[in-house]
Amino acid sequence: MTGATVGYHDKVDVGAMSITIAYLHTSHVLIPMFSDLSRRELPGVEQFHMVDESLIQNTIRAGGLTKITIRRVINMVLSAREGGADAVVVTCSSIGPAVNLAREVCDFPVVRVDEAMAEEAVRRGTRIGVAATLRTTLEPTVALLRAKALDAGRAVDVEESLCEDAFAAVLSGDTRTHDQLLSDSLVRLRKSVDVVVLAQASMARVVASLPAGNESTPILSSPELAVKRARALLFPGRAPVTN
Repeated sequence: MTGATVGYHDKVDVGAMSITIAYLHTSHVLIPMFSDLSRRELPGVEQFHMVDESLIQNTIRAGGLTKITIRRVINMVLSAREGGADAVVVTCSSIGPAVNLAREVCDFPVVRVDEAMAEEAVRRGTRIGVAATLRTTLEPTVALLRAKALDAGRAVDVEESLCEDAFAAVLSGDTRTHDQLLSDSLVRLRKSVDVVVLAQASMARVVASLPAGNESTPILSSPELAVKRARALLFPGRAPVTN
């Protein structure tokens, strides 16, 4: 069977068809956030969610993305398609590099959660801070930023901020400590860069509780930008949703 090789710029001719989007997660805690964003940014589009926590667990255990996990991510994307998805958003940055390979075998849009965020960060400044609580997320995010900067012909300095104690806290169920450690890390990082990116989608909720100061330095998170990217692919030319 012959198929077209596509990337994230590929669009769907939706016409009057019923449209469905799938979100692939490595943690169930992201489902409410993406459900709300999908309803807001993609009104009338059906959605479903698939979760496989072993993808991130195995990636952490291996210290990075393995070939087996890459194959499993691709199979999960294809399964979502078979389940009726017209577009798929992979919401975990740690497995983001697998999305690039999934696009090579898919003839429908597959969105990497942090890609639009990385592009926006490169547009906004040359000193980019990356905040993460997992090294397996930090490294692919930094690599993505450097690749997007190269594509844009821009020289950037990337400052890494890894807060592994925060991840240990959330694993133990201590979300308050996680949020405080991450907040402190973001306050420090914000002082020395033009823009900050959050390497994990789950970090987005902490931004609203940051103390006053350094508001001129933007903090970018991936969920909303990723859903907007999916909307642009599904509905090219359609005006953004206004709230």
